[in-house]
Amino acid sequence: MKPVAKTATPAARSLLKQATKLWPKRAKASDGLLPSAAHLAASPNSDHNTGHAVDLTHDPKSGVDCHELFQKFKEDKRVAYLIFDSKIWSRARASEGDRRYTGSNPHSKHIHVSIDPKHDKDTSSWFSWKKKPVFTSPDAVIQSLKNRNPQKCEVPSPKED
Repeated sequence: MKPVAKTATPAARSLLKQATKLWPKRAKASDGLLPSAAHLAASPNSDHNTGHAVDLTHDPKSGVDCHELFQKFKEDKRVAYLIFDSKIWSRARASEGDRRYTGSNPHSKHIHVSIDPKHDKDTSSWFSWKKKPVFTSPDAVIQSLKNRNPQKCEVPSPKED
């Protein structure tokens, strides 16, 4: 069994915060970060246990279309794997494309996003393809700029008087 974290990682928390900022009236019934006792018993090796996973409720009427997110999140380096609508995609097996997911929960009411531990502090925009990026901190703005073009991103030093 994976150890249970007391808090979710910054990257996981930022995904939910940014989704709520983009779609303030979205449904949240299937949102999740850390595991419930029932989830822990059913899935002792889940990435939710370590705070490296987030569930985001599928609510296309309010703008959260998990079919779209399943495709777009594949482009984000923070993503280790995705589960939605009985499909799984993982970076480690990306060459195989989307595969059939046969776990006990088909994830039809939410998308499950597992975050690569190497990127668990990255709070840059999860929804950069949307018209306006959502940033939750000044550091997230800088990280997002570095992700887009790391060679040309220079962060100025504070001016000394």
